[in-house]
Amino acid sequence: MTHGTGCPVSHTDYTNESEIYGHYTILDEEREAARFHFNDTTERGFWMLTRYEDVLAGFQNHKNWTTAVRTALFPESKIPLLPQDLNGEEHQKFRRIINPFFAPAAVRRMEELAHTRCVELLEELAPKGHCNFVAEFAIRYPTDLFLVLMGLPVEDGDFFLPWTEEMFNCMLQGDLDGAAVPKQKILDYFTAAIDERRRDPRDPAEDMVTRLVEAELDGETLSHDTILTTCMSIMLAGLDTTRSALGYIFTHLATHDDDRRMLIEEPESTRDAVEEFIRMYPLVIQAGREVQESCEFEGIDMAAKDVIWLGIGSANRDPRKYDDPDKFVLGRPGINQHLAFGAGPHRCLGMHLARLELAVVLEEWHKLIPEYRIKDGAALIERGSQLTLKELELEWEV
Repeated sequence: MTHGTGCPVSHTDYTNESEIYGHYTILDEEREAARFHFNDTTERGFWMLTRYEDVLAGFQNHKNWTTAVRTALFPESKIPLLPQDLNGEEHQKFRRIINPFFAPAAVRRMEELAHTRCVELLEELAPKGHCNFVAEFAIRYPTDLFLVLMGLPVEDGDFFLPWTEEMFNCMLQGDLDGAAVPKQKILDYFTAAIDERRRDPRDPAEDMVTRLVEAELDGETLSHDTILTTCMSIMLAGLDTTRSALGYIFTHLATHDDDRRMLIEEPESTRDAVEEFIRMYPLVIQAGREVQESCEFEGIDMAAKDVIWLGIGSANRDPRKYDDPDKFVLGRPGINQHLAFGAGPHRCLGMHLARLELAVVLEEWHKLIPEYRIKDGAALIERGSQLTLKELELEWEV
């Protein structure tokens, strides 16, 4: 079937679950079948850009294709995010407020603590000889570092994590009503922290909540709601995405002995390996955009309010850009040009922190648990929308 423009129509519902790599298989097939598709599985539908050069051009077309839609799969999402919802000069101004906490120098200052917390969690897990990696480690670790980044007690992860898990699960099933209860608990938690910082501010160079309380935008302090939205946005952007990448990376290493042994024997290769892993298994497989003014893109006439799918997961595996794209190749030419963190002014704010978290886990895990395997018979199912493994049962000798 073709769209009225002659573009092939995709009926693939990317919110559905599949066996592991099922979504990537379909993305590869659609990318190679035609340069563009129109997907009809949502009320508005969306144009799918899946090849590297087109996706890169889409990210760079930020003046007309804006984040008025952040995900093509849920274009009507009403959950506000900052600074993601902003565009142009407003976006740049807001990012300047929080950029210092995500700059390379700031991330380097977190490195010792990142190693320490990782080792603490691993020392709890190692004697057990098994774990559900995605639930017991891959989400807990970034949650703890998020709390540290914000200046909040790491031990609060014990109750904060179940709230975030419930909220993520509801949101990614389109159940915004179900997400309301855990969302309110999280907002109340942030409100208490904000109120405490107003009474007793800390160093704004090291405490994110204090930074937000004291920050000014166009000569005015940020409203309480703006600070709440920013805290929530940083949480939503950083936790489930890191869990996703870790799940796929450790599935790969548990099933590719040579790659795992290389990291064990050559730990200095870890940082380079992270880049190749996030090319293969990006933290998100797509970003949404909305057309503001009617335009033509590579022969397609797009109307105002049309929705665009910028296919990160398929662009990073485009054989026109990367040879043998489905293989892990350390030192791959052009690896720093992958689109795992997007491109243009909306490029992922937390990319340096994400790289650090992934590298630290790989370094410390392989010191304590160098040999591990996937439990026999374990199901490997990936959630739709924002891909992540629902479970990853790992085993090792103790």
